[in-house]
Amino acid sequence: MSSQNINNNKQGPDMKMPKFNMNWIYLLMMVVLGVLYFTSGNVNSSVKTEATYTQFKTMVLKGYAKSIVVNNKTNTLQMYVKPEHIRDVFKQGVEQTGKEPSVSVEYGSVDQVEAFVNEARKLKKFNGDFSYENKSDNDIFSTLLYNLLPIIFLVAIWMFFMRRMSGGLGGGAGIFSVGKSKAKMYEKGNQITVTFKDVAGQAGAKQEVQEIVDFLKNPGKYTELGGKIPKGALLVGPPGTGKTLLAKAVAGEAGVPFFSMSGSDFVEMFVGVGASRVRDLFRQAKEKSPCIIFIDEIDAVGRARSKNPAMGGNDERENTLNALLTEMDGFGTNSGVIILAATNRADMLDSALMRAGRFDRQIHVDLPDLNERKAIFQVHLKPVKTDDSLDIDFLARQTPGFSGADIANVCNEAALIAARHNCKSVTKQDFLDAVDRIIGGLEKKTKIMTDAEKKAIAIHEAGHATISWFCEHANPLVKVSIVPRGRALGAAWYLPEERAITTKEEMLDEMCATLGGRAAEELFIGRISTGAMNDLERVTKSAYGMVAYAGMSEKLPNICYYNNSEYSFQRPYSETTAKIMDDEVLKMINEQYDRARQILNEHKDGHAQLADLLVANEVIFAEDVEKIFGKRPWASRSEELLEAQQKAEAEAMAERREKELAAQGTSLEEKVRTDKQPPSVSSEGEG
Repeated sequence: MSSQNINNNKQGPDMKMPKFNMNWIYLLMMVVLGVLYFTSGNVNSSVKTEATYTQFKTMVLKGYAKSIVVNNKTNTLQMYVKPEHIRDVFKQGVEQTGKEPSVSVEYGSVDQVEAFVNEARKLKKFNGDFSYENKSDNDIFSTLLYNLLPIIFLVAIWMFFMRRMSGGLGGGAGIFSVGKSKAKMYEKGNQITVTFKDVAGQAGAKQEVQEIVDFLKNPGKYTELGGKIPKGALLVGPPGTGKTLLAKAVAGEAGVPFFSMSGSDFVEMFVGVGASRVRDLFRQAKEKSPCIIFIDEIDAVGRARSKNPAMGGNDERENTLNALLTEMDGFGTNSGVIILAATNRADMLDSALMRAGRFDRQIHVDLPDLNERKAIFQVHLKPVKTDDSLDIDFLARQTPGFSGADIANVCNEAALIAARHNCKSVTKQDFLDAVDRIIGGLEKKTKIMTDAEKKAIAIHEAGHATISWFCEHANPLVKVSIVPRGRALGAAWYLPEERAITTKEEMLDEMCATLGGRAAEELFIGRISTGAMNDLERVTKSAYGMVAYAGMSEKLPNICYYNNSEYSFQRPYSETTAKIMDDEVLKMINEQYDRARQILNEHKDGHAQLADLLVANEVIFAEDVEKIFGKRPWASRSEELLEAQQKAEAEAMAERREKELAAQGTSLEEKVRTDKQPPSVSSEGEG
């Protein structure tokens, strides 16, 4: 290989060249101009005066001359005065005249000047320098620089700040390019490597966007039957469900130019900039058609317009939205341009934006169900070194209501926990600890609780476990803990059923189980505490939802008072109805509280055993509750599937605690016998 080829290889993509930035040029210009400005002022700061040729000869013969400079171009000479004679010539001191004041004299002949200087040298009246120069006194560049420098300096500062306010657009795109679109364009096979294979779950949403990609690749398949390509598709769903990931998959699969930007990129401090950027975006898209435009978080610019002009009906955001509506489906044509957008606030979007012809499809990207969570786990577990005994089905059942982002966080947190314990692989217990960490918070092992506080928390949590065990529709219990996590002093973990609809009986059973902690405190301690604040908040919200929205009360049946109007300033019901709502909510909660007290009275011996076991072990599982109360009367399918796993989980927890205590030089039996004080957190709440 030649040396030239070797040098070319060294200049490959590994070399990081500095990026060009106009701000450095502006800064350099300001520094240079500032130096020239101040140095020019210093040179010309000494006083100059004019004199006749006779006065010049007199001053030279008196010994005032320090040096003489003859300018042949202007027929003038400059005589610089000695410092000790400055006051004799200028009648001022050095402070006023400067260090090198001079006298300007017009002469007739250079020969006469030379003869006079030679004569003065012979008389020893002048012994300084005698020189010639050809510069003009009125140098054009110096004059212009001296006069225009302040203006240039101000213009440079103005341009610098205007570039900052316009978003730092580079490459000659200063203030005059503030209306240009900020969309990033991705060509075919460039930078985007995500495909539909990387999107787990969301089969329905994936099918709809995949159809758009198929239309772009094979338009004839649809146009032969008279079909038209959809103009827009709106991805709607909770945060973390994969809306942006679906858009990336479309960009990786489509094989056409893909423009990506955020809704906030249209917003700017200048009037009319947002609308200008919308028009520029669609102009670029038409030039590259067929293509796809993706606008993430479109609610930043597509929020419903105000019906009251006094409340900003003509503001910049609405002008931007009007431009977007016109470009998507206006008088002009946008053939070959497809709009993809994503938001989790579809209820706030303008109705004109949602109509057919603009966003033809609304694709709902919901939270994943059991099978979809299993597929998502399989994707995120690929880079994780897991134990061979790990059951992905069990992990999927343990994470109801988790989004794809939450599941990715669980996998990462489990790997961190395993590394913290110096394990060589990530086990099932690490994943369970990760779920507990995400739901309940980090364990607080730094504070100590008193025996009374520990007993009170155990009674409270045992109340939840007892009521949920004997309520038919309550969620199946997984485990109960009195180890503080986050702001909670204790917690109970359940495995909720994934229901499409929820009945009144199911909601009442959940309410009764939630009130079990407060009821246990009143029955078995004789006083209530602030530990049930979170429980009471959840119960109150659930009761008002049942009465006001679901129509599940006796006095207000089959009526929904939900009002989705964004600009409504009054309740859709009277004060009398509000009083009835309050009474119905209070009645409903009191009935379930009395029911919880009754169940606890019937099983107070079992509740006491549960509380004592919690004090001793800090964590108990469903199998421990089953040993005390017997098999649950209403075993759900989830419980049957989970029963085999709970035993293994309890054994793994006991084994880990045994190892930790063995490392400290004690045994589990000694730990229980000495009743070592557990860690604690603040006493704000335990619910």
